[in-house]
Amino acid sequence: MILIKTQSEIDKMRRAGQQLAILFEKIKSLVVEGSNAYEVEKFVNSYMKEKGFIPTFKGYAGFPYATCISVNEEIVHGFPLKDKIFRNGDLVSIDMGLTLEGYIADAARTFIIGEATEEAKRLVEVTEKSFWLGIEQAVPGNRIGDIGYAIQTYVESFGFSIIKEYVGHGVGRKLHEDPQIPNYGKKGRGPLIREGMTFAVEPMVSMGDWRVKVLDDGWTAVTADGSLAAHYENSFVVTKDGPEVLTILN
Repeated sequence: MILIKTQSEIDKMRRAGQQLAILFEKIKSLVVEGSNAYEVEKFVNSYMKEKGFIPTFKGYAGFPYATCISVNEEIVHGFPLKDKIFRNGDLVSIDMGLTLEGYIADAARTFIIGEATEEAKRLVEVTEKSFWLGIEQAVPGNRIGDIGYAIQTYVESFGFSIIKEYVGHGVGRKLHEDPQIPNYGKKGRGPLIREGMTFAVEPMVSMGDWRVKVLDDGWTAVTADGSLAAHYENSFVVTKDGPEVLTILN
């Protein structure tokens, strides 16, 4: 069942979303050459504790960290370890969730360390742009498949591949609510989109093949062919006028 949120619930999600957007701004100074993933994790834990926020990911299904930090061929669910040092040209994808007043904001960004190749920069740009094109379809009366179709069509027009193993989702009191929102699909298919629904759409895109393998840690997903990957996500609410993104600064 896809939950329709009340105005009070949306207001709480909006507050959570703004705090997560602020946190993404604060970690930018740490996502630089010579720093490492654990420094980001340590800051996020400290900041959330100080502010009274709950790090949504920590302990979720056994995941041991507040952040997912994935570098280069790592797609998602990467561990934020000290030996994951950021180097010039790296693509660093950071996925975070924040719970405030019982409601969750979920977002991801891919950062470029120093000077990347033109194709790597294009991968990051296309991944982000595909999100915005996808959620243009998140209007009352459309279908979930319309979102995935828009994302897939745009991404594949550049010769990149949509990661099919992982999908977007509803979000609210729980991190993963109905429905699942694939980053691929067919127009006019899937559940009906209605005002008051709250979603997290998160295209994950590979420069090469779409296939995935999971490392021995049981979490870190990497491209099977070792190609670069990028990830971009925001939480949003469907309004009568279209989507309102909750996890970017107003």
